[in-house]
Parts: sequence; structure tokens; C-alpha cells
Amino acid sequence: MRKILIIEDDEAIASIERDYLEINHFAVEIADNGITGAEQALSGQFDLILLDLMLPGEDGFSVCRRLREKLDIPILMVTAKQEDIDKIRGLGLGADDYIVKPFSPNELVARVKSNLAQYDRIKGKNDFPRSSHIEIGSFVINTQAHRAYLDGKELELKKKEFDLLYFLIMNANNVFSKDTLYERIWGFESIGDNATVAVHINRLREKTEEDPSNPRYIQTVWGVGYRFQP
Repeated sequence: MRKILIIEDDEAIASIERDYLEINHFAVEIADNGITGAEQALSGQFDLILLDLMLPGEDGFSVCRRLREKLDIPILMVTAKQEDIDKIRGLGLGADDYIVKPFSPNELVARVKSNLAQYDRIKGKNDFPRSSHIEIGSFVINTQAHRAYLDGKELELKKKEFDLLYFLIMNANNVFSKDTLYERIWGFESIGDNATVAVHINRLREKTEEDPSNPRYIQTVWGVGYRFQP
């Protein structure tokens, strides 16, 4: 049974989230503030963290930063804010995905399942190639260690940045739309908000390109999507 930690100060919302997750055969624990939530996350063996943005004690951004430094598990950020800057900031701190309140419990369960399934795939439990060492052009990918190198220098990548780079490299020269990338990397059908993909593409360019505004490797095909050019 997969174990989920909900960090949420609204008791009613946390109870609904817990009930629907338990119905779907997840084990669930709840923390009602950022400080105890972070401590609980770091001390427990959880498979996914469901992290509210607005928390007493320590806000979700700070908690996310602390957890990502120590944990390599999916972090799904829950926010009542619609502004792209909050989504971008959360993703930049290492959140794997986000869901905006109000949301249906079924959507929440689907997001949790898809993030866990994608995490399993990335960790090699399903369809990763047997070879853990991949070289293409100036890039080296070690799937077992979850590390990427460019010209011999290790890239400091968040988990989803690594996943996206790996996917693009393994499908070099093929063009993928934002919707397709969202579905393939996050494992959940796109619902029209492409900020997640755009943020990760931009961050990858900042870490891999000499001139991110004129990318050599991760190219934009206008009106279509993105491709990796070795």
C-alpha cells in the first residue's frame, strides 16, 4: 500500500482528500502546519507528499524547498492561487506537479496515481531501458543514478527536469507538443494549462544552453512544440 502525507491546515479539505485516497487503497497521514509537516515528511517513509501552499508555521514554498533537498519522491503542490508566478515558483523549488483549488476529489486521485506511476517508470520499475549509461552528443545520462552530464560537467537538475531531458534525448529530433510532453512526463492528460511544461523547458535551457534565448539543443518548433537536437 502506497503511503501519502497530506500537509494541509484546512481540516475539512484534508479529511476529504484522505477519505478519497483511502477509498483508492492509499495509506494516508495528515499534518496541519508546515513545520510539523516537514518534520513528518522527513522522518516517515512516504511515497508522495500532497503539499498545500498556504500553511501556518512555514509556507508550502519553504517546505517544498526543504523536502526536495532530502527526498526524491513526488511532491504535488495544492494551491488556491491562479497566478502563474505561484505555479512557476513552486515548480522551480522542485514540486513535480500542482493542482488548483477547487478541484474534484477524482481529479486529485488521478493526479496522485499518475505522478506515482510516472515516478515508478522513471525509477526503472517498468519500461526504462536496461542500459543505465546513455551517451548522445555532448550529453551523458545515468538513469540508475538519476544524473545528467554535459561536456563532462554534472547538471544540477530537479527530478522532473531530469525526466523531461531524458525523454527528449531518447527521442532526439522528434517534435513533441506541450500537451504530449505533459502527458508523457507527468502522466496526466493535459487540461489546457501548459505552464508546467514551459517552465521546465526554460529551466533546462538555463542549465544546458550557452545562450538560452537562442537554444542549440532544446529547440522550439513554432506552432508545433519542442525537440532535442544533439
